[in-house]
Amino acid sequence: MEEGDDADVRRLFDTNLFGAVAMIKAVLPGMRARRTGTIVNVSSIGARACPPASGYYSATKAALEALTSALRKEIQPLGLTAMAVGPGAFRTDFAGRSLTQSAEAIADYADTAGRRRKEHDTVHGTQPGDPARAAAALVDVVSSGKAPELLVLGSDALGGFRSVMNGQRAEVEAWEHVSTSTDFERP
Repeated sequence: MEEGDDADVRRLFDTNLFGAVAMIKAVLPGMRARRTGTIVNVSSIGARACPPASGYYSATKAALEALTSALRKEIQPLGLTAMAVGPGAFRTDFAGRSLTQSAEAIADYADTAGRRRKEHDTVHGTQPGDPARAAAALVDVVSSGKAPELLVLGSDALGGFRSVMNGQRAEVEAWEHVSTSTDFERP
């Protein structure tokens, strides 16, 4: 995070979060008038896994998931729905040409964030996810009329999601005594 250029970070939020907000605001009036439709926001397993060197990206996707969750509750009474999609690694250009990084690397982060730099990438072209199958799955899910709030796509994403969820559950339970200690005492 320390290496992140402020202008690059703003551009990332403008694209991944505020771009989606602009699109949602553009399509909602027509959807409300028709009382039908599904908003599909593309998040990432990164919103949950938060890998090193992807803090800002993960933050944009986590914000998009929160926005989608609130939007879903707002529009469901109107016959509309919203869904976030959390894909894992798919064979797209995500890890290739479109992967951007800070101009200057800080040596202290070589073993954490530095491992995500392009010169260390060994993933591009070997990702397990098939984009065509993901697109077909999305069409099927939206067409079912039962779109979930979050659809995790890819076996890697599913495993990562479960791992994060189980780790967070264990940590919340380990600190439950502190969580409950902050309530007013009941007479």
